[in-house]
Amino acid sequence: MSAKALPYRHHNHDACIADALADAKTICQRQNARLTATRERVLELIWQSHRPLGAYDVLAMLTQDGHNAAPPTVYRALDFLQQQGLVHRIASLNAFIGCAHAGTRHQGMFLICQRCNNVLELSAPDVSDAIANAASEVRFRPDNVMVEVSGVCPACAGQADGAGKTDE
Repeated sequence: MSAKALPYRHHNHDACIADALADAKTICQRQNARLTATRERVLELIWQSHRPLGAYDVLAMLTQDGHNAAPPTVYRALDFLQQQGLVHRIASLNAFIGCAHAGTRHQGMFLICQRCNNVLELSAPDVSDAIANAASEVRFRPDNVMVEVSGVCPACAGQADGAGKTDE
């Protein structure tokens, strides 16, 4: 699967969306899961923005597209996309974001900008290991781990290139 661009840095967003849809088709085919036109469109709408979308946001966009969709249709599509590992639900926002690591088994870890609402999915094996070790020490077996960190992204902090240092 291809590496995804940082949401707050300039990148070819059309390629970002195309890669996510191509990955989804490959993953669904491999898992013998049916990626219907509606499911694919819901995924595309989610990837069109790096900001999380709520189910009713997706429904409104589908309606603008001319789809005669109802809330259960959107919720079923989102459930399917979650089950296939193509989107994540950001619990603190009650919204969905495209999975930047689709096709790989991983724990969801997200940086959420409080100003622009961009979300960046992290891959942090050390954090995952620390959580697993801490849980193991108390004989806890986690089924699902989601880490959501809110703060301010470099673009909103005035560091659009991400190269500068902050004064802390």
